[in-house]
Amino acid sequence: MTAESAPNVCVALEIDGAQLERVRRACAAARVVQLSAEARRLLREGAVIDGPGRPELDAALAEAEVLFSWARLPADLPERAPRLRWVQVASAGVDPMLKAGLLGRGYTVTNASGLHATPIAEFCALAMLTFAKGLQRTMRSQVKHEWSRFMPSELRGATCGILGLGAIGHETARLAKAFGMRVLATRRHPDGAPPPHVDAAYGPDGTDTVMAEADYVVLAVPLTPETRHLVDARRLALMKRTAVLVNIARGAVVDEPALVAALREGRIAGAYLDVFAQEPLPADHPFWDMENVVVSPHISGGVPDYLARATSIFVDNLARYCAGQPLANVVNPALGY
Repeated sequence: MTAESAPNVCVALEIDGAQLERVRRACAAARVVQLSAEARRLLREGAVIDGPGRPELDAALAEAEVLFSWARLPADLPERAPRLRWVQVASAGVDPMLKAGLLGRGYTVTNASGLHATPIAEFCALAMLTFAKGLQRTMRSQVKHEWSRFMPSELRGATCGILGLGAIGHETARLAKAFGMRVLATRRHPDGAPPPHVDAAYGPDGTDTVMAEADYVVLAVPLTPETRHLVDARRLALMKRTAVLVNIARGAVVDEPALVAALREGRIAGAYLDVFAQEPLPADHPFWDMENVVVSPHISGGVPDYLARATSIFVDNLARYCAGQPLANVVNPALGY
């Protein structure tokens, strides 16, 4: 690689010096620039305003061939970064870029798919166990100093339905099988035998079947025009009255008013929700005070070394990029993931 062809790499994440050095070592010829905190804020907010970080941000974007960032980026990114050829995002979902019209704009986008499989699958297991073992009920009793015994249930023999059999869905299926559960799932292309740990895999047209048969419905699909309000009033009506909905995908995958109605009327048993149509969840939202709902603040994918793991994905891809090899985790602009 010649000096003229060496890529300008813009790092728009708060990674530490050790991680930044890993980026530099992945492609020794690359010119790596890390944005300051103020410049990162302006990029994240899409602000076209004057400020301490504006000249720095403008200069870095004008030269950037590679951008390592979160998926929340300004809609005018193509104009501000005319040399951009590749964006690596530190999340699995790229719905903010899809919403801003930033996919299919002449540069490749790759994501961090696979990074979240373990923590989010563990979260799904927690969600199912919370309802099976009555954890909410015991915690309420503890706060009241009440000795109130009840009969918990078990996961063995129950059916776990997973909508979206990507990396997270596969790991959730593995854990569900470890508990002795029957696993049903949907995926875009269900050709061939079901994958390991899955009893039956359907295409998108099998969504109704999965929702009707599952005791726990886990939403693990990306947010695209196809999946917005995938779970609406009609599909909620298909669920068993004893079933629980687990959403670790995106809030807009669910019609939230329809879910509130189903929960209030006892048409489903409960919901464990980590994501919401509006985040932070407004203080006056009904979900907060519903005894059959668990609310968590979009933390299911969190791990202490998240940025280090995301950097590992980027480092591997940067080495591929500089060697002229195909990149991993390429997002299909037509599909939105």
